[in-house]
Amino acid sequence: MNSASPEITYTALSAGLTGVLWMPIIVNRLREMGIWKALKNPEPDVRPHADWAYRLANAHRNAIENLVVFAPLALSVHMLGIGTALTAAAAALFFWSRLAHAVIYAAGVPLLRTIAFVLSFAAQVIMLLRIVGRV
Repeated sequence: MNSASPEITYTALSAGLTGVLWMPIIVNRLREMGIWKALKNPEPDVRPHADWAYRLANAHRNAIENLVVFAPLALSVHMLGIGTALTAAAAALFFWSRLAHAVIYAAGVPLLRTIAFVLSFAAQVIMLLRIVGRV
């Protein structure tokens, strides 16, 4: 059985992370609104009372936006067979910086949030540069 490349593994982990970030937001919504009102969802754009839930919702949207960029780049590196130690490290960097970004964003720590975002962006740049033959 072949094991997945680091680029595939960390893309899958990043997708999984992005897919579960909404769960605490929903639990908070159920707590704040009550089960029936939350399930009825009459006002989907109502801001949560808990600041952390509002920030985590923003982090979730940001994770989606960045996964849409990262995943095709990482998948391209894998499919082209051009993965290197650098692209493997970039894939890991993307996942861990996105995890840190979500936690830090929910906690409301602005400078660290920006650093985590920039690191995930750097991972995307590394993938792109590998695809175009610059690294």
